Amino acid sequence: MSVDRKASVLEAAEKSFTLFGYKATTMDQVAKIANVGKGTIYTFFKNKEELFDEILRKLIAEMKAVAERVLHPDKTFIENLQAALYALLDFRRSHELTLKLTHEVRDMGTPQAQEAIREIESAVLGFITRKVQEAVDQGYLRPCDPKITAFVMLKLYIAFIYEWDLTHEPLSKEQIYELFQLYLLEGLSP
Repeated sequence: MSVDRKASVLEAAEKSFTLFGYKATTMDQVAKIANVGKGTIYTFFKNKEELFDEILRKLIAEMKAVAERVLHPDKTFIENLQAALYALLDFRRSHELTLKLTHEVRDMGTPQAQEAIREIESAVLGFITRKVQEAVDQGYLRPCDPKITAFVMLKLYIAFIYEWDLTHEPLSKEQIYELFQLYLLEGLSP
């Protein structure tokens, strides 16, 4: 019974954060949406921050699962990396909570929303860093700093996906793959 209530509170809180953002969400709203008393929420979570952190951990775990699902052992490092990056950015672009947090950061600069976006990006960078290190260990890439390489790869991919088509015709997945090969891997290949 208490597991169901906790799940109900988490679901309601995610709905509230998605609809109203971090700053405008209150424990009263969450209680109302979950159809529980506010005291019930406090039996599971000390405060709004702790409740939000739980939702953020779940979101990041979902993102990791999305990225892992698209990886295939029969594909090359770059094919897998590109599939994972595309899946992660597509998830982030289409997930309502990440959209709301992004807008809240842009429109109000809410520190907790900024921190959440940083945590999400950190999780994505951690994932790419591990994949780059695996590629280096297996000889697919020349030795390099995996953190810096992951950062460059992510920022380049974001630029191709989001920024290029602000002033140009959007690039296809194939074009992005070729550009990754040209700009990154030909210089990193052994």
